[in-house]
Amino acid sequence: MTEKDFLYNTILARSFSKNEQKRLGYGAFIASLLFVFTLCTVFKPYLSPLPILELQLSANTGLRMLRITEPQALRSNNNSTSEDSEKLIIPMNVTSSPLISSEDIVCNDTSLPKNYLDSFNCTTNTTFSKEEVISDQNKLEKPMKPVCNKLARTELCELSGDVRIHGKSATVLAAMTYAFSGNSTWHIRPYARKGDNEAMKRVREWTVKLEQNADQLENATNFSRCVRNHSVPAMLFSIGGYSMNNFHDFTDIVIPLYTTARRFNGEVQFLVTNKNPLWIIKFRELVKKLSNYEVIFIDEEEDTHCFSSVIVGLTRHHQYYKELAIDPSNSEYSMSDFRSFLRDTYVLRNAAVTAKQYRRRRPRILILLRGRSRAFTNAGEIARAARQIGFKVVVAEANTGDPNFSQTVNSCAVMLGVHGAGLTNMVFLPENAIVIQILPIGGFEWLAKTDFEDPSKEMKLKYLEYKIEPEESTLMQRYGRDHEIVRDPSTVAKRGWHSFKSIYLVQQNVSININRFKPVLVKAFELLRGQ
Repeated sequence: MTEKDFLYNTILARSFSKNEQKRLGYGAFIASLLFVFTLCTVFKPYLSPLPILELQLSANTGLRMLRITEPQALRSNNNSTSEDSEKLIIPMNVTSSPLISSEDIVCNDTSLPKNYLDSFNCTTNTTFSKEEVISDQNKLEKPMKPVCNKLARTELCELSGDVRIHGKSATVLAAMTYAFSGNSTWHIRPYARKGDNEAMKRVREWTVKLEQNADQLENATNFSRCVRNHSVPAMLFSIGGYSMNNFHDFTDIVIPLYTTARRFNGEVQFLVTNKNPLWIIKFRELVKKLSNYEVIFIDEEEDTHCFSSVIVGLTRHHQYYKELAIDPSNSEYSMSDFRSFLRDTYVLRNAAVTAKQYRRRRPRILILLRGRSRAFTNAGEIARAARQIGFKVVVAEANTGDPNFSQTVNSCAVMLGVHGAGLTNMVFLPENAIVIQILPIGGFEWLAKTDFEDPSKEMKLKYLEYKIEPEESTLMQRYGRDHEIVRDPSTVAKRGWHSFKSIYLVQQNVSININRFKPVLVKAFELLRGQ
């Protein structure tokens, strides 16, 4: 021990005991550790100025990329936003990160020959802006648009690009302007009652063929060269099926035609398959309102017609059993819009019925007559009962070929008729008017609800119903009360639709029990006065 050490120990011994000396040493050691820790904490941000690295995968190149984000402390010192400073780059000289793959390490080794590096798809530093990468990602991730859709009650093809139609062969050729998914060939019957085999047998089948390249159309067939070019979109649809039945005219053709064509504001060419000039005459006002061009009966055309946009088929309510209806969740139009369109087309004056109208005048009731089946055998008695209650009575057969008939319906506050196509004329009634449906025997409840009760409510009409007793049906007079046709109609229904139709729809007429029926007329009168 040196003299200096001896002197130092002597001084400590005089000032502190041995235990106090040990404590002092421990305290100094702990203080030193705290001092070092404090230094590290304070100066750590300045010891690591390099950017923080986060590994990402580019959807465009498939290479590993690094997204550089400036630390918050540095970002606050720069006059740029985080979005402006964000870039996507391919990693190069980063070997210390555990997230870099062996491929990246090989690419960073400059001692290797270039042809060896090329085998690993190595590249030089390349910088992409954020907007460029997002744009490329959107192109790749954008779903391919389906061209043809099979819905519950209809099939629809929407074609854009170079579209060529040849009527004689019932063929539509299309070179699409966008990527499409699914089949490249479709067979479609453009009538909105899919699932009804009887109706669809009367609809011509069309073939839709899709190509990605317009040049392929020139060599596709011997008729593919354009002969007649059109500057407006086209709609191809059928007026076959159950056309000329008023109910099916509206639910299968007119309403679907409206929801599909209305958005074109008349600038659309109608191509009609299954030619029926009488149907066009019957609905000529509607057709002219929806299209500014003469209808082309496409089945007769030998020339190839060319368009930039074509719709094959018509839209319809997505639910299978919905009749006389528009689904506003899948259409930009509603039944209120459609009925307003009808009022404009046929110049109908009455938009709605109000109680104020009938405080001093009698409301009009329309009694619909039928000529062949489900006819009233005592229409005169029904009319007299209605007059006694306070109605002004109009008795008429539903003349669907007379455009003035829509004005007759629109002038009435109540329409009464036996279940059948004639009740479809309720589309012309003003809002808040009343529909009275007479149900013959046979178990018509489901048909009555689907065909007219539910649709009437969507048209903002009031609905009343009268179900006849067996004594009010001519079937009882013909077969007797104990016959299964009268006693148990469900037995007949089990034999199929044709058996049901031939008996309950064709053979049956109705003789209303006036005393039983009067309360229904009274309720209708009170509803009009009280609304």
